[in-house]
Amino acid sequence: MPPDGWHNSPMDQAAVDSLITLLDLEPIEVNIFRGESPDEDRQRTFGGQVAGQALVAASRTVEGMTVHSLHAYFLYGGDPSSPILYEVDRIRDSRSFITRRVKAIQHGRPIFGLTASFQRHEEGYEHQMPMPEGQPDPESLPDFRERMAPWKDKLGDWYDRPRSIDTRYSDWRSPEDHTPGPMFENMWFRANGKLPDDPVLHQCVVAYASDISVLDTSLRPHGLSASLGEVFMASLDHAMWFHRPFRADEWLLYAQDTPSASGGRGLGRGLIYTREGALAASVVQEGVIRPARWAR
Repeated sequence: MPPDGWHNSPMDQAAVDSLITLLDLEPIEVNIFRGESPDEDRQRTFGGQVAGQALVAASRTVEGMTVHSLHAYFLYGGDPSSPILYEVDRIRDSRSFITRRVKAIQHGRPIFGLTASFQRHEEGYEHQMPMPEGQPDPESLPDFRERMAPWKDKLGDWYDRPRSIDTRYSDWRSPEDHTPGPMFENMWFRANGKLPDDPVLHQCVVAYASDISVLDTSLRPHGLSASLGEVFMASLDHAMWFHRPFRADEWLLYAQDTPSASGGRGLGRGLIYTREGALAASVVQEGVIRPARWAR
């Protein structure tokens, strides 16, 4: 039995404050912003970081509207040791919708492209897919350090680093369990501390977090895991639609599935629900999935 308080991990407000700083881009010129990367031991910049920062850049050129969709392509792996420049193109400005195109540039070439559409609030027809039933409370589930404690030595500094996003898997399986599993995975997540009330920031934080696990779902039918370096994975494209208000510092359920894997690529989908069952956002991502020995 786990010790008392095993699943009641303390929040890490310092890590969340660092995430807020990460998403707070420096304005360089009209429509041009600069973003930094955290001081972490990564070979490539985390895709969710680039997506979140690009969405921040687009949002800085819009007033009175919130993002309702984004479509993005990952072109090259980012260099985490260098800043990223974000250039915003003002594609459309109308009374109901605004469209922005963002190009992320590093070392003189584009590494990421995003198109985001913003909408002024209006009332309309309402329906949604229901949240999956029977989900355990997130507080009853282990966090990252609890899940990965048996492999802390193998993970090294990656195990101990602060985590701005708390993740709790409803149906987590050991990375050493190579039994083929179902084509779905459910994960609770939230910012690991308090966020300001700005709804745009909450959308950008969820865009950041949406890249954490959705592609991993495409490994489940094959009994594989990316946690211990068995598989090389890289995001190719990413799309999101925001449906209803939410807070990223409250528990959200990420109901993920994988319709297909073929040609060295996997496809992951996700529906993000509030704890009360409101469908907040939808996600689709395709990425490279290869045996680690075929990474290049």
